[in-house]
Amino acid sequence: MIKDAKKESVRRLKIIEGHVRKIREMVEKDEYCLDVLQQTSAVNSALKKVDEIILDSHLHTCVIPAFKGSKAEESIKELVEVFKRR
Repeated sequence: MIKDAKKESVRRLKIIEGHVRKIREMVEKDEYCLDVLQQTSAVNSALKKVDEIILDSHLHTCVIPAFKGSKAEESIKELVEVFKRR
């Protein structure tokens, strides 16, 4: 993983971790369901952004070199499998 991508991903994950903790507290306190759903939606969006950062890094550090070498087909299969599970 590219150093900046790793740093940014970790930073965002720490923020997400705090949000998830807050959501748990909201549920424990029986807070209004739509407020909880708004927070879970924000966490999902934040995780999507982390996915984008990691994917971009993977494409640059693993996929492009694989295409320059002889592992293009293997690299494509790996990506397809990841997206099948989503």
